[in-house]
Amino acid sequence: MRAISRPLVALAILASLLSFVKFQHCRDAGWGAPDVYVHMCYSDITALYSERGMDTHDFPYTSTSNAVEYPAITGLVMWGTSFLVTDKNNPYRNYFDINLILLILLLIGTSLLVHSLNPEFSYLLPLSPALVASLFINWDLWAVISAVASLFFYVRDKRSLSALFLGVSIATKFFPIVFLLPLALHSIYIRQIKNFIKYFVLTLTTWIVINTPIALTHFDGWSRFYRMNFTRQADWGSLWYALSKFGANINALNYVAIIITLILILGLTIFYSDICKTRTPYQNLFLLIFLTMAAFTTINKVYSPQYVLWLTPFAVLALIEKKERAAFWIWQTGEALYHFAIWQYLAQFTGAKFGLPENWYLFFLLLRIATLIWFCVTLMRSALALRSTTQRPSKAPLLEFLSRATEGYA
Repeated sequence: MRAISRPLVALAILASLLSFVKFQHCRDAGWGAPDVYVHMCYSDITALYSERGMDTHDFPYTSTSNAVEYPAITGLVMWGTSFLVTDKNNPYRNYFDINLILLILLLIGTSLLVHSLNPEFSYLLPLSPALVASLFINWDLWAVISAVASLFFYVRDKRSLSALFLGVSIATKFFPIVFLLPLALHSIYIRQIKNFIKYFVLTLTTWIVINTPIALTHFDGWSRFYRMNFTRQADWGSLWYALSKFGANINALNYVAIIITLILILGLTIFYSDICKTRTPYQNLFLLIFLTMAAFTTINKVYSPQYVLWLTPFAVLALIEKKERAAFWIWQTGEALYHFAIWQYLAQFTGAKFGLPENWYLFFLLLRIATLIWFCVTLMRSALALRSTTQRPSKAPLLEFLSRATEGYA
């Protein structure tokens, strides 16, 4: 890793302090409704402390109906940190503070990893307003840092370590599984399909090793996360939720999402085949990873405020040109406005004297998605513009690209 950037560490600490100030009202006054929404300081950390039995140190997957709704490592982090609570007078705040300290350290570590991969734009990560606003909502940074670490080792040709960290990340929050598509396409381009198969097997093995003990002993509780995500309907923040409010009730949402996912995979493959000879292979890999994650969150059945924690580090890695920063800030503004909108919208349902009307909430929901799409389009246009000046156009770039698959496997 490059020399540690002290200013970057300082920015990460500053971001953490600003986020702490945002959550301070709830930390002092308690975590009751509607305060948590009016003051925008809601946190799953305290909400689930007693709801999932962390206050009594219940194993997170023992219950069938009340098991932790997250993958294994997140549940173990929730459970493990509960044993560190010593303040019997205010255990909620104590539990929050313990996890807060760990999340601050994770943000610093993530910032340094991003700096090692894209030092020119790494300062944008701790300066991102939506990231600051969402920092202590959930345990997502545990998955984020392991996913970024996976890329850190990947670009240094330490593929076994990379696969190990990716398996850990998927066992923490399931979203990093989408990395496998960009990594597969990158492997096709560099003619290393056999190496990707080994990489995939090691990633899968890591995930299985972590999950098997819990799945064998507490299958119903362990599988609750997967059942819930398959059976849930359109939820907060998602495009599907907005469409349902406009009267478009989509039946068989899972199958519609699968079809759209397949279309997006084809589109991303065509796009990558068209730009793969421009810039460096790793720059294009970072871009494709971010675009894949953005597509995943856009078509997901829920788009929670803290999902910006997933997207922002990889958005920073995808940046190449300074002119792209304007679109980055536009997207961050959309995320920050939605952060305000969702909590004020929920406030009206929990006894607040005021709240954001539904039409305005839907406006900010769609604005958030629109700014994300605009940022993605900006990045794609930059890559395509560079392609037009650096390579001879191919009549069939996709076929030419896929032909590398057989060469890489031979």
